[in-house]
Order: sequence, then structure tokens, then C-alpha cells
Amino acid sequence: MKTVAVLASIAPIAAAFAPVASPSFSRVSTELDAAKIEFIRGLEEKVVPDVKLTRAKDGSSGTATFKFANPNVFDASTTAQGDITGMFLIDDEGEMTTNDVNANFVNGKPQSIESMIVMQSPGEWDRFMRFMERYAEANDLGFTKAG
Repeated sequence: MKTVAVLASIAPIAAAFAPVASPSFSRVSTELDAAKIEFIRGLEEKVVPDVKLTRAKDGSSGTATFKFANPNVFDASTTAQGDITGMFLIDDEGEMTTNDVNANFVNGKPQSIESMIVMQSPGEWDRFMRFMERYAEANDLGFTKAG
């Protein structure tokens, strides 16, 4: 029992000298819980999109517009996987979905996909931002705030 008491009394002192984990770097992604985007269920999109965010001044709503240049969902090898049925943002908290998905064609060939997610509450915005933090970490991305 004395050993436990000693360890318990030393633990707060040791914790005081432990490095403080930054919230943005404290999460370790694994293949199981990494954030990913899919257009066809089970087929992860490998192309990292350009994402533009807008938010109401009062924070009550917002949008995220994704643009994927030459996404792998257009590859001939993926046609047997199925049809594009939406955009699915998947992480360890669950899934966010939108059916607002548009393909852009040049000379009859698909070139890009644009998709928009509308967030209608501060809670939905916060959930989206948690997804984007995970997605950014998994794909070595940064955030640039508009001027």
C-alpha cells in the first residue's frame, strides 16, 4: 500500500513537468479512425479538394464548398465500384452527407467535382470543423484564413 500511496503522491508532480499536448497535435490518426471522403460507398477519394468556407456573421449557419480536380472516382478502374450517390465525410464520430454533387465536363470528359455542404446550426458547424481538423491532419493540410 505504501508504494501506491507514494506513486499517487508523485503523479501530480510528474504531471506538472510533463509536456503539454497541443489540442491540434494531440490526436494520432490511424487507418481505422482517419477522416476520409467518399463519393461511392467504400471507395475513398484520394484527391485532396480545395475547400472554401463561408459562415454567417452570427455563426448560425455556414457552407463548405469542395472542389476536386480530376478525382479518382472518374478513373476507369473505379466504374465497376458503383455510381456516385453523394459526398460522404466519414470519421470516427460518424458521417456527414450531401447530395449536392456536380461534375464538370470539358470536351465530354469529366474534369472535376464540386460539392457543397450546408451547415444550419452552430453545432453542425462545430461538427464539420472537427471533421476538417481530422481530415487536414490525415492529409497534411493547412488552413488559410481569408484576408
